[in-house]
Amino acid sequence: MTIKTTLTLVLAAATTAMGFSGLAMADSHGAEEAKDQALVILTSDSLQTQGMAMILSNAMQQQGTDLHILLCDAAGDLAVDGYETAEAINTPPSNPAGQVKPEGILQMIMGKGAKVDVCAIYLPNSEYDEDDLIEGVGVAAPGPMAEMMRDPSVAVYTF
Repeated sequence: MTIKTTLTLVLAAATTAMGFSGLAMADSHGAEEAKDQALVILTSDSLQTQGMAMILSNAMQQQGTDLHILLCDAAGDLAVDGYETAEAINTPPSNPAGQVKPEGILQMIMGKGAKVDVCAIYLPNSEYDEDDLIEGVGVAAPGPMAEMMRDPSVAVYTF
């Protein structure tokens, strides 16, 4: 092997190693900046569906997800101050909570920082107005909500 060939191979190896090192640094740097975010859209009036959506949202939040919840149609009632579902749901045997209500879990995860909005058309199509909502619940604007739904870094779940 000539010196020229050896130097070329050493230069190629060094460049490749530096390139991979740079990629690794870029990947780890991006991971530090990226937040685990999720948008949960709940529309169902089913007690079990509402309950499971809230239980899963709570679990995601406990695992570090920055959570945004959008309540539409009958699920918007969960955000009305004083609203109570008619009955509680039983949790699985692995959950010591026993019985829970979706609106209770919603308020708990709001207390831990989840952002909650009702759909823009919820209030105009219900008997409620903005003053009837739980403190901290907003009314979603279609533009910003659409941006969040289109953002590939935000996982979107619908119930």
